[in-house]
This record gives sequence, structure tokens and C-alpha cells, in this order.
Amino acid sequence: MPVSKSTIPKKSIMLPPGVYCPVISLYKSTKTQETDLDAMYKHCQYLVRSGQHGLVYQGTNGEAVLLSPSEKKDVLRTVRKAVTDLGVPDYPIVAGISGQSTNESIQLAKDAAEAGASFALLLPPSFWAKAVSEEALLQFYRDVADESPLPVVIYNFPGVTSGIDLNSDDLATLAQHPNIVATKLTCGNVGKAVRLTSKFSPEQFSVYGGSSDFLFPTLEAGGVGCVTGLANCFPKSTARIYDLWIEGKVDEARSLQNVVANAEWACKKSLALTKFGAGYFLGKKIGVEDERTFYPRRPYLPPSQKMKDWTVEVMSVLVEEEDAIPLKSFGKGVNGTK
Repeated sequence: MPVSKSTIPKKSIMLPPGVYCPVISLYKSTKTQETDLDAMYKHCQYLVRSGQHGLVYQGTNGEAVLLSPSEKKDVLRTVRKAVTDLGVPDYPIVAGISGQSTNESIQLAKDAAEAGASFALLLPPSFWAKAVSEEALLQFYRDVADESPLPVVIYNFPGVTSGIDLNSDDLATLAQHPNIVATKLTCGNVGKAVRLTSKFSPEQFSVYGGSSDFLFPTLEAGGVGCVTGLANCFPKSTARIYDLWIEGKVDEARSLQNVVANAEWACKKSLALTKFGAGYFLGKKIGVEDERTFYPRRPYLPPSQKMKDWTVEVMSVLVEEEDAIPLKSFGKGVNGTK
């Protein structure tokens, strides 16, 4: 017996499909680690030129909980300028709006829209996890989506929300809201993705994987892309899996997926290793060579030398693939110049 397809209307604005980098926050080499907007401008432009289909700021990799509201707005204004200077002013910029209260998340959504974001990414509240009933969870998302000037993407990541995990029934219910357009499944549950894609078309509710080590299975299951921290280090290769799959080059996509999955293993260990990897493999390419720019914000610490060495060994399997892919050209070039 076939699964019943949803009859909800198509959403008026959908998050474009593809691979999105959840961009790390970069800091100045000072005691207070102010955000380094110049470095983030350069990093942004390199990610776009590398073929990333969109960028996410102020998510988990962006250390959102460690940034002030004013810092968040400054970063979003900076990266919107960066993509505009490249000649792609409408490039998708997703902003994390995750707060512990409904009011906070609504305000963050309004701030993000004012600063130039195009979509909003929202975790469930988790400060007092036992008090977050299913009813409270669904109402939270509906209330925020009602007031958000940006289309909302549900961010499901039990690892950072005290174990709160939206199941496929919860997500299917929320998919019916006209301003909730997609979900990012960092829970890594491909079965959940299949259940959702069996009910909804991508125009009704889009499904994204939460990392690139299962991008190929996500696409085969009916999903439309992923959000991957590894893209901070290897943006061309991660985007290339999607591009190959779309072009019908399935065997090539699967082959590249195998290498990417092994490189991404280092990102699973800690954000500090993702940031170190970005500095090691990408820093010189974007003209940001001070490794302290890629340190986590205090109180979190940079990795030990042993873990740095291990990260280089694990991620290096992808260097050859990355270097073989050319950068893309845009109308105005980097920093607005030909």
C-alpha cells in the first residue's frame, strides 16, 4: 500500500537545495577574542567561490551561544556585503536564531532579517529539557514561525539540546506551517529522512542531512542536500558530491562520498578540530595565517598537538580531491575587483 502524500500547499519561499557550510566564527588574537570581521569576509568569499550552495552563520559550528546579539548582526552584515561584492547579492545566507525562550528566538529572527539573512535556523529550547513537552515543543516552533520575517528551518541536533530529539511525527506536523520550510537532521537518522521525504515533496518541506558523511544516502533517500562543518576545511569537495549526483554521475558521487566521510571523522570529535582543520588547510588560501584566529572562544580550548597531528592525518585524504577542483568565477571578483 503506497504512503499517503501530503496535500499541503507548496511553500512560497524555499531554501535552495545543495550543500551549506555552517561557518565557523573567527576571532582576533586578543585576550577578549573580538570577532575578526575581515577574516570572516575573506572566508565567506572563498566558500562561495568554492561552490558552496549556501552558508549558515551562528549555528553550532559558529559558536552562536558565545556571541552577543550585536556581534551576530555585525557578522551577518559583513557576509552579506561579502557576497554582494562578489556579484551574488541574493546568495542564500541562513542565520541561527536559537534562543531559550520564544521571545528571544523571535527577536533573533528579526535581528537576522534586518542584518541581511535570508533564512532562519532554529534549535528546540533545552535549558530545562524535562519541561519541554511535545506540546511545548510544537507551540514554540509555531509561535516563532508566526512572527519570524524569515522562513524557518528546523534544526534537530540532540547532542546540543540535552537529548531533545524531534521525531518524524513532530517534524511532519510542523511541516504544515506555511513559514516552516525545511529541517536539518544532525541527528543523522536517515530513516527519519525517508519517512519525511515519503510524505512531502521538496517544495512542501525539504530535508537536509546534518553532515556530509551521509550526503549521498540523504540524496538517495529523497533529501535535497546537507549542512556540513567539513566545508569549512574542504568546501569544494563537499559541494562536489551534490553537483555530481545532480549531474547523474552517481558512481563518481559515491566515490567522492567515501573519501569525504573519512575526512569528516575528525569533525565528529570536536568543534576545536574543525576550526583547527580550517586554519591548517584553508588559512593560507584566504590570507589568514595566524592559527589563533581559528581558536574556539574561551572558555573552550584549542586542541592538543597530538589531536592536531591526528586531524591532519585524517583530513589529508581529501587534499588531492580538493586541489583538483577549480574555484568558481563571479561578476565582480574577490573584494569587489576584477
